[in-house]
Amino acid sequence: MTMLIKIFSIILTFLITIIVLLAVLGAMSRTKSAPGLNDGKLSPCPDKPNCVCSEYKNHERHYITPITLTLPAKKFSNLKQQLKNVVQEMGGQIHLEKDNYIAATFTSAIFGFVDDFEIRLDLAGHIIHLRSSSRVGHGDMGINQKRIRQFKQLYSKKYHYTENNL
Repeated sequence: MTMLIKIFSIILTFLITIIVLLAVLGAMSRTKSAPGLNDGKLSPCPDKPNCVCSEYKNHERHYITPITLTLPAKKFSNLKQQLKNVVQEMGGQIHLEKDNYIAATFTSAIFGFVDDFEIRLDLAGHIIHLRSSSRVGHGDMGINQKRIRQFKQLYSKKYHYTENNL
């Protein structure tokens, strides 16, 4: 019986350690901020699989297709509000809105991990660039890629946008 208690104690200690570590990482993610623009573009992804970005096609591991707009230029006036609406409908919180840039966050229900979601409008090129990245950790179980896909699908459904690569 005492051997069983020792094994149970070791497993319990291990689980508590993991839970505390995850809680600390979640708290750390809340103290950081979005990387923002870098020379007028979204920041490149770090060398970790927990980030996707449409800005750098040569970064194959992190690349996702941007949204190409087929709207006439006169319809761009509502575009920023439409993008914000979709982010908020998905549960994101807008933190910064500046010129043609939007920074938002998504927070996980468990441990409160914060992920950054950024949008850069290239109105001259009729492109919406997107970036979604975890603030801490290494992997993300594909969450950021799924978030971009969900954003594109919701934007398409809500504002009648179509793209072959949704």
